[in-house]
Amino acid sequence: MNTKELFLTVGISYLIIFVTAIFANFFALEVLINNPLGAINENGLLIRVGAMAFLIAALLDIVIAWGLYELYKEHILSRLSTYLRLTHAVLMGGAVFALLLVFNFDTSADILNQVDIFNYIWLTGLFFFGFHLILLTRIIKLPRFISIFLLLAGVMYIVDTSAHFLLSNYTAYADVFLMLVAIPSIFGEMALGLWFLVKGLKRN
Repeated sequence: MNTKELFLTVGISYLIIFVTAIFANFFALEVLINNPLGAINENGLLIRVGAMAFLIAALLDIVIAWGLYELYKEHILSRLSTYLRLTHAVLMGGAVFALLLVFNFDTSADILNQVDIFNYIWLTGLFFFGFHLILLTRIIKLPRFISIFLLLAGVMYIVDTSAHFLLSNYTAYADVFLMLVAIPSIFGEMALGLWFLVKGLKRN
């Protein structure tokens, strides 16, 4: 695969992840959290499709890790960055398995407990992903605003996961942490995906 194809593969994969993550989080997972039993009994297919969307995102994370390594393997930090992203992808795959186990339970409490397990596995993956994003700002010569957003997103992924694990009253600050994570990650990762796409389209 040539450089143009690698840039396009990474860019397209990023954009697909963006779409699948929004669907899985805000259309499937939120339905399950807001009405556990109702979601299982009335919207089971939606939950399964949401789990599949998470799994596709994990697969594309592996594709992106490979593409980034092929493009920037001469950089001393590239291998470490790849391992960190692959760790996130593997943990995300494990989290999807945990999510699908909600169909084995018939009480809201048990279903929500399984969702918590999914979230904690995912959060663990995001801890490693945060370091991956920070390293990307050192590996790739990006426009300054993209680097800043990616750096902030990486730091906030790490801080948010740590806060989940360390603060017994995390829920009191959950909305603040969500905003601090969401803003830089959405802008930074979307901009990065578009940057790769444009770089690929401009190459002969």
